[in-house]
Amino acid sequence: MTNSNRANPNRANAKRSLGSRLGAWLLLLVVGGIAAAALVYREPIEGYAQVGTSYAARVACSCRFVAGRSLEDCAKDKLAGMELVTLVDDVEAKSVTARFPLVTDNTATYREGYGCVLEPWEG
Repeated sequence: MTNSNRANPNRANAKRSLGSRLGAWLLLLVVGGIAAAALVYREPIEGYAQVGTSYAARVACSCRFVAGRSLEDCAKDKLAGMELVTLVDDVEAKSVTARFPLVTDNTATYREGYGCVLEPWEG
């Protein structure tokens, strides 16, 4: 503490209180801005997520159950920009589900004679 703050501890506490309030308002402003952007761009985000998960599920299913590669190896085939898409396989059902967090998921299933087929979309 400086000499002036030692003489008046309330002044130092007031500065800390002001700083924490400004930090809280700044955080609220940033979170509000992100929420507003998500509302404005909701449809394009959902569209890109739907297409991305469909593509990833179909390609990963073919990679996994037609080519016989591991899911970890198949994940390397995702295109740039698809880092948020996760893949989960179901060996018994011969299917792969691709998920985009909090937005959508799609599943492709291997069918003898047809290869990997996407499950019907809901909506």
